[in-house]
Amino acid sequence: MRFHLIDRILELDPGNRIRMVKNLTLGEEYLADHFPTFPVMPGVLMLQTLVEGAAWLLRATEDFQFSVIALRDARNVKYGNFMQPGNSMMITVEASEYTPTSPSAVFKGKAEAGGATTVTAKFTVARYNLRDRNPALQAVDDRIITAMRNHYRILRGEMDAV
Repeated sequence: MRFHLIDRILELDPGNRIRMVKNLTLGEEYLADHFPTFPVMPGVLMLQTLVEGAAWLLRATEDFQFSVIALRDARNVKYGNFMQPGNSMMITVEASEYTPTSPSAVFKGKAEAGGATTVTAKFTVARYNLRDRNPALQAVDDRIITAMRNHYRILRGEMDAV
């Protein structure tokens, strides 16, 4: 993942729901191109905040069992207001179809800024380990999981830096 868009996890109900915040600053590198005279968060990155939320919910629920959590499909994506620098986006993601034994899970997500909706979607994520496809990648899985555990602790406010 190129961007880590979530700034803080506010609430977590494992297996069910997560609430997070994204503070958009003018220093975000993608704003230089989108758009120079009217900087707004790209719609695909607003959707990505929902996907990241689902990934953190799964990681916390399943004790970081999988190294890779990736978007499989997105449906009913609706965009509302623009997300401009200086605003905070409140993100809520809920599990809609989740079973620990299934390789995929379905979520509903919504993000709001200043009480107005910025994006809503229903989407499916897949989760797996690289070692399942190539046993030689066990060490890569371990590094990814360790990095995600450390990042999660920062998002939960459990530590300032790793």
